Amino acid sequence: MCKKVFTSKGYLKVHSRLHTGEKPFACNICSEAYPQRLQLVRHLNLHEKEKSLIYNLGNKVLSKETGFKMLLGERSFACAFCKKTFPAKSKLEVHLRRHRGEKPFACVVCNKAFTIKADVATHLRTHTKEKPFSCDVCSKEFSHRSGLKKHSRIHTKQKPFECHVCKKGFSTKGNLKVHLRLHTGEKPYSCNICSKAYPQKMHLEAHLSLHAKEKYLACYINNKIISSKSSLKTPEGEKPFFCVICNKAFTLKTDVKTHLQMHTREKSFSCDVCNKVFSHKSSLNTHLHAHTRQKPFECHVCKKGFSTKGNLKVHLRLHTGEKPFSCNMCSKAYTQKMQLEAHLSLHAKEKSLAFNISNKAFSSKSSYKTLKGGKQFSCLICKKAFSVKAKLKTHLRRHAGEKPFACVICNKAFTLKTYVKTHLRTHTREKPFSCDLCNKVFSYKSSLNTHVRVHTR
Repeated sequence: MCKKVFTSKGYLKVHSRLHTGEKPFACNICSEAYPQRLQLVRHLNLHEKEKSLIYNLGNKVLSKETGFKMLLGERSFACAFCKKTFPAKSKLEVHLRRHRGEKPFACVVCNKAFTIKADVATHLRTHTKEKPFSCDVCSKEFSHRSGLKKHSRIHTKQKPFECHVCKKGFSTKGNLKVHLRLHTGEKPYSCNICSKAYPQKMHLEAHLSLHAKEKYLACYINNKIISSKSSLKTPEGEKPFFCVICNKAFTLKTDVKTHLQMHTREKSFSCDVCNKVFSHKSSLNTHLHAHTRQKPFECHVCKKGFSTKGNLKVHLRLHTGEKPFSCNMCSKAYTQKMQLEAHLSLHAKEKSLAFNISNKAFSSKSSYKTLKGGKQFSCLICKKAFSVKAKLKTHLRRHAGEKPFACVICNKAFTLKTYVKTHLRTHTREKPFSCDLCNKVFSYKSSLNTHVRVHTR
């Protein structure tokens, strides 16, 4: 399917389940299913957490291992600085190096010093490029076991770290730490040029690149600016690299690899702030502007800033009056394809397939279900019909006044769980929906749809 190669038949078998969607290993507690036994075992560990044996000594809960050692009196070596105890003197001596700042073990390549000898061996992989830990699902390799452990959660969909404010789950503790700054308003990374602050180091680095723009190395060939060295390597017009699936040609080999993700649906780049995943790194970088509020592309006419080059291009048409998208029915023209599609739907209204039952019109899909007996679950109070029993059950909450889902911040109750998620944006001030024309941001998609009509008039 995607022509990826593997070292064993077993790895290929596991990988092929990504394409087939087969998940033969199911949890007998919550019915969550996985393509691999190892993933199921990891998942079951979460259920087993509360069942782990604990000891309660002096009203302090301890793990099985720690409690057992304390019962035997093994933890007799205490640190004079932080009072932490250790079962062996050698472990205490290693710990004391951290307080003294002692780093007796150095890297033979770059002379970087470490407290523990094992850390040197791990560090050396940055020089040797050795990656001994590989994912059993997608064969991606990692230098450290911790890196593999974090990566595996992409396949298992596990998010063990939960935000105590909005209950959103995250795959790593670091991602949760960054997310919490949205609630606390903490911005520890500040620019030393303009004092602008950000919640994440990555955001600051992206911001600093705007200040450094004029320092970028550029090559001038026939008065054309080329921003990267790779542009010089391939002769103009030559595209020697092809996609094995659709035969599309590319100038660079790396572009083929990026393009293949469209076929495999692989999304290996995730946002550390909101956990959203992307197929391409460039898409992630563009998405990050929504969190950093950066608008690096400026209109030369009105000086308005935009987060993407495409948004700037569309905006410039407001000044030039260019409307490249025209209706072939009434010749009305628009600046954006999305606006034309919205306009065409008005013409298509009368052409949509409809059924007339007792002089009442229905849309094609809903009418077909009605004719076939699809809406067989009726509300006894208002006679409204539903095709699924679960939808009727949800609807009945409105009549009963039931609101089982409450906001963790203000305790406001809602009929549906999705309403709570939407409501939380009033507290977090999150505005994930932005207009492609004027860059205005909205908390709700419905608000964006209403706003877009201003441009389509």
